[in-house]
Amino acid sequence: MAQEPPAQDQMHYEAMAQEALRGVVKAALKRAASPEGLPGAHHFYVTFKTDAPGVSGPVDLLSKYPDEMTIVLQHQYWDLAPGETFFSVTLKFGGQPKRVSVPYAAVSRFYDPSVQFLLQFEAASDGPARVAAAVVGAGESASDTDPSDEPPGDPAEKVVSLDQFRKK
Repeated sequence: MAQEPPAQDQMHYEAMAQEALRGVVKAALKRAASPEGLPGAHHFYVTFKTDAPGVSGPVDLLSKYPDEMTIVLQHQYWDLAPGETFFSVTLKFGGQPKRVSVPYAAVSRFYDPSVQFLLQFEAASDGPARVAAAVVGAGESASDTDPSDEPPGDPAEKVVSLDQFRKK
């Protein structure tokens, strides 16, 4: 008896799941943009592919981080505007306010360290995955960070267990 080939996912469930989880990011940003702002100790690390279609910001900033960048939304962010397909926010980089716009499809990681909540998404661009060279916001500027603080090796090859982010 001949074996049938494995069924192909013509529904694209993985893509639908990724899109639904990006909705969590959008809802969290909408809550942060509300007049009440972020509740309690919540704050967000949002990592995005700077070379993804639709990402915009000052050329000097995006060229400094040609692949991936992480921003922190905690104390020092202004004019957070989460839309249906992208969000915009003003942050200080090197002491200067700069506005970035990021499509949700460009977001590769969303992390709220106050509750150890992490979402990781497939890359939106075809470029190689790399760890962001800067974490900015919350009183820090891109020029204050040191790329040597990053772990060695290719992060695409590193498997991270979600257990390390769960409260014990």
